[in-house]
Amino acid sequence: MPKMKDEAIQDMLTRKAVVLEHYFKKKKKGNRKKTKGFTAKQRRELRLFEIEPEQQRYAIFLPLHELWKQYIRDLCYGLKPDAQPQMVQGKLLKADLHGAIVTVTKSKCPSYVGITGIILQEMKHVFKIITKEDKLKVVPKLNNVFSLEIDGFISYIYGSKFQLRASERSAKKFKLKGTIDL
Repeated sequence: MPKMKDEAIQDMLTRKAVVLEHYFKKKKKGNRKKTKGFTAKQRRELRLFEIEPEQQRYAIFLPLHELWKQYIRDLCYGLKPDAQPQMVQGKLLKADLHGAIVTVTKSKCPSYVGITGIILQEMKHVFKIITKEDKLKVVPKLNNVFSLEIDGFISYIYGSKFQLRASERSAKKFKLKGTIDL
């Protein structure tokens, strides 16, 4: 209560509403800076996503392929012979392909046709594939058709319709029909 005489306080208390004088102190917002990750330029300079030449061996990534096969079996409920191909294809479109063995079946550039290997990195426009000859190949998605085989089920991936990052692709709805130009 403000410093007043007793009569003034009694007069104030007899009214219906009592207004107390109180001043809120404004809380100071701390200058907390959000820690940011590296910029794209810094990542390139640090070579974060490059695979060392001594690590570019097909045998190193075979366990990754086994993990990927288990992941796809769990995703597609075991890939039973009575499974609907459209359901399996829809699941594969949204699945992560790191560790899948893929083959380039059709391409506008004939030098890409026949490349087979395990997908090591998937970017928006390219796949980085390690072949059985321990060569790291960078294959663009545009104008290429890829095939992947899981337990006898062969699926074709049209790279032109597949130009998304893996994280963006999982949330996208794909249209069933469309024209495919190579």
